Amino acid sequence: MKIAIGCDEAAYDLKMELINHLREKGIEVKDFGTKAGEVVLYPDIAVIVAEAVARGEYERGILVCGTGIGMALSANKVPGIRAAVCHDPFSTERSRKSNNAQIMCMGSRVIAPHLAKYLLNIWLKCDFSGGNSAPKVARIMKYEEMYLKGERKI
Repeated sequence: MKIAIGCDEAAYDLKMELINHLREKGIEVKDFGTKAGEVVLYPDIAVIVAEAVARGEYERGILVCGTGIGMALSANKVPGIRAAVCHDPFSTERSRKSNNAQIMCMGSRVIAPHLAKYLLNIWLKCDFSGGNSAPKVARIMKYEEMYLKGERKI
């Protein structure tokens, strides 16, 4: 598995812990920033990671900021991407099994590093279950396509 990862300055330390955790597991990871001491706008990092995942260069992505919320909102603007905030075991599992989220978002000001690594382990083991969730994910993608084509307007 190849994973793209990125953060803003609020989550740099957590990102580095997650990178080390992934590498210890033998997982290939590409760091899309930010660098130590660099201040960035988190939407810029989120979109870069989400585009790399959407293009199929990486199977999954991880985004971290202060809360994870801004990263998820930003990544979800990229067509084809489903990003979810993962701060507890059940939601983390369901983000993959029920929603087929390719991007995991976490907040360094919300969860501790040991919990982030625990949740990452859960997320890595989960795959999309399909079943009753398959039509729901398909409908999400259908609405996205309708808006992109201009078939549906606000």
